[in-house]
Amino acid sequence: MKIALAQLNYHVGNFESNTAKIIDHIHQAEKLGADLIVFAELCVCGYPSRDFLEFNEYISLCEDAAQKIAAECRQIACIIGLPTVNTNPEGKDLNNSAYFIEQGQVKAIVNKALLPNYDIFDEYRYFEPSTTFKCIDFKGYRIALTICEDLWNTIENPLYITRPMDMLITEQPDVMINIAASPFAYNHDEERINILKDNASRYQLPLFYVNHVGAQTELIFDGGSLVFDRNGALIDELPYFAESVSYYQLDKQSAVVPMQPVTTRTKKDSDIAQIHQALILGIRDYFNKSGFKTATLGLSGGIDSAVVCALAAEALGPENVMAVLLPSRFSSDHSIKDAEDLVKNLDCKSELVPISGITEAFENTLKPQFNNLPFNIAEENIQSRSRAVVLMALCNKFGYILLNTSNKSEAAVGYGTLYGDMCGGISVIGDVYKTQVFELAKYLNRDREIIPINTIIKPPSAELRPNQKDTDSLPEYDILDPILAQYIEYRCSPAEIIKMGYDGDTVRRVLRLVNLAEHKRYQTPPILRVSPKAFGMGRRMPIVGKYLS
Repeated sequence: MKIALAQLNYHVGNFESNTAKIIDHIHQAEKLGADLIVFAELCVCGYPSRDFLEFNEYISLCEDAAQKIAAECRQIACIIGLPTVNTNPEGKDLNNSAYFIEQGQVKAIVNKALLPNYDIFDEYRYFEPSTTFKCIDFKGYRIALTICEDLWNTIENPLYITRPMDMLITEQPDVMINIAASPFAYNHDEERINILKDNASRYQLPLFYVNHVGAQTELIFDGGSLVFDRNGALIDELPYFAESVSYYQLDKQSAVVPMQPVTTRTKKDSDIAQIHQALILGIRDYFNKSGFKTATLGLSGGIDSAVVCALAAEALGPENVMAVLLPSRFSSDHSIKDAEDLVKNLDCKSELVPISGITEAFENTLKPQFNNLPFNIAEENIQSRSRAVVLMALCNKFGYILLNTSNKSEAAVGYGTLYGDMCGGISVIGDVYKTQVFELAKYLNRDREIIPINTIIKPPSAELRPNQKDTDSLPEYDILDPILAQYIEYRCSPAEIIKMGYDGDTVRRVLRLVNLAEHKRYQTPPILRVSPKAFGMGRRMPIVGKYLS
């Protein structure tokens, strides 16, 4: 049996595009002699559809699309994923399903049994888990078809009380096929490989695994579809962050032979290299799928805005990036020059809009209310909000989308101005710690100088008052970031972090800042997710909670 794996980039709710793409690849695979082509979990509607799934019409459109796809499967079979109506009146209204289509008809339906309900996943909100398991017979082979999480219960601390494959293996299948929607995090690819390798060796069956690629708002899917032999040896690894289709021959002895040169990596890309690829894909898909073209951002001469500008220029083309220099009376000459040098290096568009007159107008207007009180955070934030007013005015006038340039360290401790530098349409590096931003800048400079060296080596500063440095308000980033990671990513308590050797007063202060800033993070743009625990949909904290505050 010749099997094709189609790792494709879908668009949530774009039935016309998704259906056309699936049908096009069915025809291509048929011409190349494939017996079966496999697409990803919920490929018909895209993942995650979230509360679109609560609309009956949405589910009907999924079924209409599936029937159009079925009509094209005459000489070839296919597996697609879609939400379907739960015919049992008890339980949730929907199933997360896979259709096995052959000879123009849906010959088998498999429903997902293990529904993730943690971090970014919320599938039990919509779907009823399956409790019945049956293999599919096709061309003399018996297929154990599962959906994503159904193979993930082999971990040391199982999340579920059943393993679908334990039941399917009793029917003596010849091969496992798993369709998935597994989002990117910089540490997730190795975990994914190990889980799937364990399944292949545990059940002594070859395993074909198909993942999504592409970004859906803040979620980025990295592809990396996989094929293992029955002993758990990796046969093939599809490209990361790119669409790809690969073909394999499966024989009666369960041997798998790739029909093209294999693409398995000799070594894993560094975390920073993966984050770079993910952010490029995230920016590009956010703009393309939303129908936007041109990005703008405030370019300060600092490292955060420089990195975001460089990423945007790479993702969208420098001609589609408008960098706006917004110097105040506290901006240093070298910061302006650093920003100008970056614009030259990237060859992107730029505008210079000094904000001194704007901030003076605000301060003069508020003079009676400020009543000669000394300069403080109020005047500092007027500068940041003045910049936001200018940037949003340009967005309204010219149709730009504003890129937020806050990093994860700042977002964590609330080191930013609400309705000022925290505004934007999408947060590009909001899941990248400051220490990682420096690494990302060096990575962007791997072939030539893009980020000016002075931008990388100078002490970080918001430049909202004379001689200001970030360290006036925060610990050094090489101390701050590990504390934040232990708390945010690994959910360690203050006592546990202090036991690791960190100063107790510093730990308690940092964690208190994180919790006090929760109200700010609720009002920030979507953040491109690149870590195992990002701010946003995957981290849900009460704003008024007392714990650790």
